[in-house]
Amino acid sequence: MARIATTKMSSKGQVVIPEEIRQRLKLKAGAQFVVVGENDVVILKSIAPPAKEEFARLVAEARKQAKASGLKRADISAAVAKVRGRQ
Repeated sequence: MARIATTKMSSKGQVVIPEEIRQRLKLKAGAQFVVVGENDVVILKSIAPPAKEEFARLVAEARKQAKASGLKRADISAAVAKVRGRQ
């Protein structure tokens, strides 16, 4: 299978990922991507939500890190209020 292919951008800014690449990477309609652009390089990185088990592990790790840094729930509420303009 080819790892390189060419494509065109439509007048609406849409780019088609060639079928062979979509199949090889198991990309389906609705797949989401992070897009990075620098100079003449555009990179698409597919993203997917973590599995339920992985999400639980990530939450536990975030709580551990927050506790270690002394972060309190009130700090989080205050930060959210500040961002929302409700200081």
